[in-house]
Amino acid sequence: MQLAKYPIIIMIDADLENNPEQIPKLTQKIAEFDIVVASRTRLPRISEKIASKTLGKMIGVNDMFSNFRAYRKETISEFSLRGGETFGAEFLVIAEKKGLRIGKNKYAPPPRRKNPRIGGKIKANLRITWALIKSLTSCF
Repeated sequence: MQLAKYPIIIMIDADLENNPEQIPKLTQKIAEFDIVVASRTRLPRISEKIASKTLGKMIGVNDMFSNFRAYRKETISEFSLRGGETFGAEFLVIAEKKGLRIGKNKYAPPPRRKNPRIGGKIKANLRITWALIKSLTSCF
C-alpha cells in the first residue's frame, strides 16, 4: 500500500464476494473521508455481529471485518500494524485513534458461499472473535 502510485487505494477480497460495482461509490465518498468501508447491511456470522455491537459501535462502523475499503494514499503512513491477523479491524482502530475520518458505504452483500475461506462456522467465528479481542486489547 505504501508503494501505491495513485491517491486512492482500494482493498477488495480476491474471491469476488465483494461486488466490484461498489468501487465508484467508495471513490466518491473518499472525498469526504480518509477511509471508506464498504459495510455489509447483513453480517453473516455471530462473531461479526458481536464485533459490530462492541468495537464497531465505538468506531462508528457496523462492519469491522469488511476488507472492502478505500483509503487516501497519504493516510497509509499513519499505520503501524502490530496485532497480526485482525482481518482489517486494526486499521480502523488505528484510524480512530489518529483522528482519521472513517466513512461507510452500506451495501447488500451477495449470498455467502458454502465453504468460507477462513474455515467452517466454528473455526471462522473463533478466528474473528480472536481478532476482535486483539483489536480491543492491543489497540485501545
